[in-house]
Amino acid sequence: MNWKIAPPSQRDLFSFLSSSPKPSLVFALNQNPPPSSTSAESRGAAARSSHRTTTSSGGPVLVSNQNPPPWNTSANPKEQRRDPATERRRVAVANWSSGDRLKRRDLSPFPPRIPSLFPPYSTKDMKIASANSFILRCFLISLFLSLPFLLLLHLFSQPQPRHPPPSSTSITTTTVAGLKIRPGYTSYDAYIQHQLNKTLNPKLRKVWTTRDWNRKIPVFARFFQELKDKHLLHNASKALCIGARVGQEVEALRRVGVTDSIGIDLVPFPPLVVKGDFHNQPFDNDTFDFEFSNVFDHALYPHKFVAEIERTLKPNGICVLHVALSRRADKYSANDLFSVQPLVELFKNSRLLQVRNVDGFGLDTEVVFRKKIKQ
Repeated sequence: MNWKIAPPSQRDLFSFLSSSPKPSLVFALNQNPPPSSTSAESRGAAARSSHRTTTSSGGPVLVSNQNPPPWNTSANPKEQRRDPATERRRVAVANWSSGDRLKRRDLSPFPPRIPSLFPPYSTKDMKIASANSFILRCFLISLFLSLPFLLLLHLFSQPQPRHPPPSSTSITTTTVAGLKIRPGYTSYDAYIQHQLNKTLNPKLRKVWTTRDWNRKIPVFARFFQELKDKHLLHNASKALCIGARVGQEVEALRRVGVTDSIGIDLVPFPPLVVKGDFHNQPFDNDTFDFEFSNVFDHALYPHKFVAEIERTLKPNGICVLHVALSRRADKYSANDLFSVQPLVELFKNSRLLQVRNVDGFGLDTEVVFRKKIKQ
């Protein structure tokens, strides 16, 4: 047999690229090959005739001098049979050029390699999302614009202190060496509320009226009896206990014979204690002969605390304070005292009589003053 290979034409190449991945080769057998003595002219004519023979497979064509088979006789591509893959590609290209995104996605013969992170939304969903976004922006803008008004409302709505703050001279007085005011109170009302948290504690009040009542009254009575022995306290003295809580000190005074005794505290406990603020005592000037207190560390304004004592104390009257110098007081204390000297400076109208060590329920020092007689 004599085989001849004819090079494919341009149309054959296009058909080959658009066909299935496995190109088919069309073979045509030449059962009667020409004799070997064929001239060059006859060979050229055979080659020219082979160029006119095409196939729908697009591959190289092996032809002979014989006519091609009848299943490849049509030279028109539209009349050739198309396989399913070629038909799907043709439909996909047509849909792609039409601009319909959903149809392109559904009819594409090539599935997406990476799935979409955002599913397609309909026009109605997009309108709803746009409306929600607009409402959110309006809310944020209105909130931002209202912030200055809310700030002004907060500033002007804060309650004013019911008690006046200390004067400039009193601030100088309380900053002496040995006395330190504890920070942390934004207003006098905040200070009062902090003190009430302790005084109104039901557990503490139960302890003060039961176990501490029987334990502390004998100790206070011993202190007052020693003062009587030194002629600093008498049965006829009119006595005041400052910060008396439930009146243990008042009861101790009455037990040693000082019957005209009363106490003051933020929370009353009748008949021993009446309501009163030691920064502003509810009594007239020169009322008492004797005043006792073991709550100096709770005074937010020590100068006011001392000034009220000297105001309500009679001339030549006695004031006794129990303070802590060697240890710090509890969390309800408003100041820390480190020596007796600040007390001497605060009691401007009184004279220091004595200082001694005591054991008074966490308080270690007793300081006694006598109010000077006015000239």
